[in-house]
Amino acid sequence: MTSDITSARAGEAEGLLFDTWFDPIEDGLRAKVRGFIEAMIEEELTTALARPRYGRRAAGQTGQEAAAPVTGHRHGRRTRQLTGTFGPTKIAVPRARLVGQDGTTREWKSGGLRAYQRRTLAADALIASTYLAGTNTRRVRRALAAVFAEGVGKDVVSRVWRKIKTDWDAWNRRDLAAEPVVRLILDGTVVRVRLDRKATAISLLVVIGVREDGQKVLLAAKNMGGETTEAWRAVLDDLIGRGLRRPQFLIVDGAPGLERALAAVWGGVPTQRCTVHKHRNLLAHAPERLHEEISADYTDMIYAATAEEIEARRKALRKWRLRHRAVADSLEEAGGKLFAFTRLPPSQWKSARTTNAIERLHEEFKRRIKTQTVLPSADTAAMLFWALLASGQITMRKVDGWPSLATPVGDQPVALAA
Repeated sequence: MTSDITSARAGEAEGLLFDTWFDPIEDGLRAKVRGFIEAMIEEELTTALARPRYGRRAAGQTGQEAAAPVTGHRHGRRTRQLTGTFGPTKIAVPRARLVGQDGTTREWKSGGLRAYQRRTLAADALIASTYLAGTNTRRVRRALAAVFAEGVGKDVVSRVWRKIKTDWDAWNRRDLAAEPVVRLILDGTVVRVRLDRKATAISLLVVIGVREDGQKVLLAAKNMGGETTEAWRAVLDDLIGRGLRRPQFLIVDGAPGLERALAAVWGGVPTQRCTVHKHRNLLAHAPERLHEEISADYTDMIYAATAEEIEARRKALRKWRLRHRAVADSLEEAGGKLFAFTRLPPSQWKSARTTNAIERLHEEFKRRIKTQTVLPSADTAAMLFWALLASGQITMRKVDGWPSLATPVGDQPVALAA
């Protein structure tokens, strides 16, 4: 009884809140939506039939001219409720039969209003975006009540989500042969999901491609048990099996399983180790009192203006062999892969030095799902990651220096210090 009273009071408070948001401009605009939609569909049908309603000749013909050939005929209307960002409205949709050249007839279908469509694409995108922001169906309904007037039921959110799942499955099967990808950025992140009714950490392996025009595009987001060679090999084999061409340049975080998988499928492709990850590794090998000096020496080397300056400053770092051998060993472990970016034109160095493009996506993804400490399933994690990009919640811009992407990759990185 107490809970019923509490719910009723909450509902009253919510109603009062929305009443204070009543906007006569918005209300008046929504009242005219019906006429606009009906006129738009009627104009589409008039074009298909080549004559207006009740007309027996094509538009513009006079009584002295030949009658226009009959290409079909109208046969009534049907009423449909359509919900958009303008709210719900009932519209009268005209019906017609079209006559083909062979004499067969078929039902006319509007291109602007799909068969059985009950919501506009913008409305579905808004519902999906709100749900993907990390909230639940109840909060989606409350958040969108002011927009949709009558609110959004759980069944609507579920249907929109099923449509997203269908698109996700199609995206995972799409042909990649036509993708003009010249560079790949690969990295993984850990998320917690519910597996056998227990919270379990899994790895989400992500591959971003850089097209010839510099635009970044998501190529893969797969949930795996870890970042092993076998896991990464499965991801790469799937991409190759769908036609992905051999890339010209690779950017990785230094995970040994990933590097072994790449060497097995694309041996010889220049590979850049993320300079940010290596910086963190250097600091992990040294006491805190040395961090400032190590960082200064490292950034002076990595961000030097020319390959020659990078080499000169790398030689200067020999001092760490005597001061702290573990730091020197960590730096030398990366070898030439830490400087593969110097094979590229200097305008591309900023975008080629790190895996920041994926790291930012990981951070944004985790920010969006932080209200859900454990995701419902492993499949949901990968699908959510893709959906945030597909719905425009997260966008990716072109890489820096993209006009020079057509320049061939050089044969050698900066010379290795002895």
